[in-house]
Amino acid sequence: MTNSLNDMRHAKSLIFIGSNAAEAHPISMQHILHAKEVNNAPIIVVDPRFTKLAAKASDFVRIRPGTDAAFMLGLINVIIQNGWQDKEFIETRVAGYEEMAVVAADYTPEAVEEITGIPASETVRIAKILATNRPTSLTWCMGGTQHHIGSSITRTFCILQLVLGNMGKSGGGTNIFRGHDNVQGATDMCVLSHSLPAYYGLSDGSWKHWCRVWDVDYDWMVSRFKEKKWMNAKGFTLSRWYEGVLQEEKIEQYTPLKAVIQWGCGSNSNSQYHRVKRALDMLDLYVIIDPFPTMAAAACESDNVYLLPCSSQYETSGSVTSTSRQIQWRHKIVDPIAGCKDDYEIMAELVKRLGFADKFYKNIKQVPEDITLELGRGSLTIGYNGQTPDRIKKHMANWHTFDIETLQAKGGPCDGEYYGMPWPCWTTEHPGTPILYDISKEVTKGGLPFRNRFGLEKKYDSSGRTENQLAAVGVANPGCEVQGGYPEFKDVVPGTNWKTDLSQKTLKEALRRGMAPFGNARARCVVWTFPDQVPIHREPLHTPRPDLIEKYPTYEDKPNHYRVHTRYKSEQKPDLVKEFPLVLTTGRMVEHMGGGAETRSNKYLSELQPEMYAEVNPMLANNMGIRDGEEIWIESPEGGKIRVKAKLTERVDEKTIFMPYHFGGVLMGRSLAGNYPKGHEPYVIGEAANVCTNYGYDIITQIQATKDGLCKVSKA
Repeated sequence: MTNSLNDMRHAKSLIFIGSNAAEAHPISMQHILHAKEVNNAPIIVVDPRFTKLAAKASDFVRIRPGTDAAFMLGLINVIIQNGWQDKEFIETRVAGYEEMAVVAADYTPEAVEEITGIPASETVRIAKILATNRPTSLTWCMGGTQHHIGSSITRTFCILQLVLGNMGKSGGGTNIFRGHDNVQGATDMCVLSHSLPAYYGLSDGSWKHWCRVWDVDYDWMVSRFKEKKWMNAKGFTLSRWYEGVLQEEKIEQYTPLKAVIQWGCGSNSNSQYHRVKRALDMLDLYVIIDPFPTMAAAACESDNVYLLPCSSQYETSGSVTSTSRQIQWRHKIVDPIAGCKDDYEIMAELVKRLGFADKFYKNIKQVPEDITLELGRGSLTIGYNGQTPDRIKKHMANWHTFDIETLQAKGGPCDGEYYGMPWPCWTTEHPGTPILYDISKEVTKGGLPFRNRFGLEKKYDSSGRTENQLAAVGVANPGCEVQGGYPEFKDVVPGTNWKTDLSQKTLKEALRRGMAPFGNARARCVVWTFPDQVPIHREPLHTPRPDLIEKYPTYEDKPNHYRVHTRYKSEQKPDLVKEFPLVLTTGRMVEHMGGGAETRSNKYLSELQPEMYAEVNPMLANNMGIRDGEEIWIESPEGGKIRVKAKLTERVDEKTIFMPYHFGGVLMGRSLAGNYPKGHEPYVIGEAANVCTNYGYDIITQIQATKDGLCKVSKA
């Protein structure tokens, strides 16, 4: 998230695509509606459903699921054709614009209408609104990411903001709302299968860096792996871990997965959940660490399940990172209830029994403060070095001194600092960076250029042409020693760079010169390491428009994609729509969260939303003889089948079915209520929507495609 929720108050227009903030992120609405009411900012909602956010919008654009990239490229094309692009911004701070513009030219309003279903006139109209009302705040959520081309879709969002010159500006930026209070922090710490903390990756250099941070011998770390090659190989992702158990797809792993620990994980968020259930029953050991028994606790029916009850956020303390990159301190309110332990105690008991507690806690004497300090010491890439526990707690104690418009403290002990010291916060004197890529401020006062990550120039083999990847002359933060582009800092301490110099001399030398340690570059429209160097539209794997496959085909199948063979071309079956004619998409409701284990165990929230349902358009329901509240079967191409109540509504069109994904405790028509520990079943149970979400995974991230599958509906 480049800006912050509060900064959206300064937007002159706002566009939300694949984001239903009113239900998924209700706190943000105070800032969104402020922009609407005070700035008269248009709110544009692009979504397959008429959501609660759409009800507050000035403009609603209904889009066919999975076609977001085509619409964005269409907007870009209209903006360029009319000369509405920010020419100076592009000339001085953007690379690869010309190649991108050539690709975008294919996405005329008429072509966009054919792909997305959005009338050509609407594409032109929305483009003009954005061009006329700048800066624009652009927001997306899982509706933009959970597609097999999700990485391309989100790139088009960023490119649109570059073309309009909305990056690095108050009221602008690309703002990805996160689902839970510490999703950003969990991502930053890379609780993922393909990187060490702070996005360092899995190279030998990254391992050696973190071994220095942890004060652990690198050779000992290598010895923890069966072979060194596994140390550098991406692991199974959360979306497909179960393939390592089932082995129904080819896997690149020396042994099947035999044991799984899920810590604070709503497993019913996995697509094709009926297959996940089969994997759970095959495990030798399955451990669930959670304050509440999850859907998986009831779904796993083998004698292999262990529940470790952990405390809630009110029973522990420590640092978290918010959607807006702000570091906050969570204070303990009460002790854990009988039988529960907090996460720190559970982790301590695990590593002690696994035999490496001495190494794990080498630098950690005071929990959780020393944990925050250790992570900050190593996370130089994203500037976690300046947010010490003392500084974070000081911000929490003096939150009333921070301005709601700028998030900067006015007087008091935090004077001049930005709330939560949003990263990067380079040193203990740095105020934090409220808006990424803002060159209007000094770097030492929260300004920042674009990062130099991919060299100084791009060479085009076919023509011999080169393109400078550094910012143009004259483009730099105030007070910068170099008034123009410059590369990243290295060798201030011999043999290190700004990311690996634990003494932080490199960081401080850069700041002394008014410069960013990671350089001053251009933002790229072309990523030459991706399958689609410039993002394009590709038809969903399970498309309702097989007539478009030839023109917009998917990728070739990809072997060893996070250790699992992944189908693309072989999965794109043109005839599938004949049996499964309806598009299935999923999303959130405001009353429940995630897998619902916690919220469906809350009496008040359960009373507000007591039943699982599927939204069905009245026209479709009438044609099928389905009445409001009647039970229906929804089936997927993968054999998933669930029984839910029909909610007749024009929120969806005649071709689309929507379901919330928070329910669990029922599996394909069978109640699992009796499988929960006695007295601990949720107040509300229901079918898990993700039984019916389809096969499909992003070509870069392997995030599951839950927003654009196919299904069929019948009366129960």
